[in-house]
Amino acid sequence: MFTISNLNKTFVDGKTKLDVLKNINVNIKKGEKIAIIGPSGSGKSTLLRCLNGLEVPSSGRVLFEGADINSSEKHLNSVRKKVGMVFQKFNLFPNLTVFENIMLSPKINYPKEIKKYEKKSLELLKRIGLLNKKDTYPFNLSGGQQQRIAIVRSLVMNPEVLLFDEPTSALDPEMILEVLLLIEDLANTGLTMVIVTHELSFAKKVASRILFMSEGEVLEDTSSQEFFEFPTSSRAQEFLNKLSYNI
Repeated sequence: MFTISNLNKTFVDGKTKLDVLKNINVNIKKGEKIAIIGPSGSGKSTLLRCLNGLEVPSSGRVLFEGADINSSEKHLNSVRKKVGMVFQKFNLFPNLTVFENIMLSPKINYPKEIKKYEKKSLELLKRIGLLNKKDTYPFNLSGGQQQRIAIVRSLVMNPEVLLFDEPTSALDPEMILEVLLLIEDLANTGLTMVIVTHELSFAKKVASRILFMSEGEVLEDTSSQEFFEFPTSSRAQEFLNKLSYNI
């Protein structure tokens, strides 16, 4: 689905130059569940944002189904209809109800099929146990509820790939489990997923493959079992030893 070739991303602030991604080469196949893990500042979220054009590479290419996602604005928009993204901070519109938030993208992209998407929205809300919140505004929801709504908002568009950028990092500890359980449920449906996360026990359980990043490089790209049992890089070994309580 995705082919990432010689990907580099550099941010420049005045005279300061920061190489955030360094020569990334990764392929993502249909149906894979990939967890991107590593220390803070290693480039994980930047790599994820390059997969749907929120960040444009300084050099290198990101191909989706064989075509460069940044070849044109029109093509990028078509890619975004197939690649959903769930952010850390929910990004729900506070002036819209739950149902209005979910229906915003279908109304813009598929106005002639609106009834179909309304039906699916209600089915998804029922599935996550929040149908009774459809007319509620986001500020009246818990963090866990808001993140589950954000996931439904992506799912209603029938994405082929779902990207998660640290989906539990903004949640209180007691809210994390309900979101992780929903993501785990989605993983079992066969949906292709790429997840940036610090929840190592979750990554070990759900991910079929681990990308371990440090200082802008992918140091390990292997199966979940291989990574957690036999990490090959000294940096990954150090990382796991420090966070062994979280596995």
